[in-house]
Amino acid sequence: MRPYGRRAFLGVVAVGLSSLAWGEAAWRGLSSLLDPVTGRLAGPLGALPSPAGGWRIYNVNPPMPSFDRATWRLRIEGLVERPVELSYDQLRGLPRAEQISDFHCVTGWSVESVRWAGVRFRDLVEVARPLPGAKAVAFVSAERPYVDTLTLEQALLPDAMLAYELDGEPLSRPHGAPARLVIPEMYGYKNVKWVERIVLGREAFDGYWEQRGYDRDAWVGRSNGYG
Repeated sequence: MRPYGRRAFLGVVAVGLSSLAWGEAAWRGLSSLLDPVTGRLAGPLGALPSPAGGWRIYNVNPPMPSFDRATWRLRIEGLVERPVELSYDQLRGLPRAEQISDFHCVTGWSVESVRWAGVRFRDLVEVARPLPGAKAVAFVSAERPYVDTLTLEQALLPDAMLAYELDGEPLSRPHGAPARLVIPEMYGYKNVKWVERIVLGREAFDGYWEQRGYDRDAWVGRSNGYG
């Protein structure tokens, strides 16, 4: 192991402490999405179903977000050593993962054998280097006020990813372009679309649909009254 002098050691400690304080502030900043009276996520509630190849596209705050490839950035922040911003091209430059998995909506419909491509969260969060206190991950959508969380353990499941392709093509706007969460073991409302911020924090909290009565741990067949 490389030895460090006193000055270098103090520098590392200072960076760690400042990152910890900044990370806590970023995690608390997500509370700006909550109604100050009820403590629930503020914003309108609506849905726009649209059959498309077996999919039903839901949108809680029309119109759907759009993105400019040249200016879009994915921010990874919170309890990390170094907050980062990734361009779309930088995101696609990270180790690529592909999988085929089924997608299940809690309302009862499914799409089988969906081909996804994207980045595993282990590779994604290592870019920012999580601090030891990071135990949960919040995914903030460009569709305000949609946000949801996973524990870090859930985010690191082998087939969880931040996807940027669906069935061999870049994600379309209705499917969450440019990037969306994919976690096949959980119902679709946990698969946040239009992700623009990933914030690591100490514990998970109730997201958009959990604030409206759905289970936080949305295991397919084992939650929300199923199983």
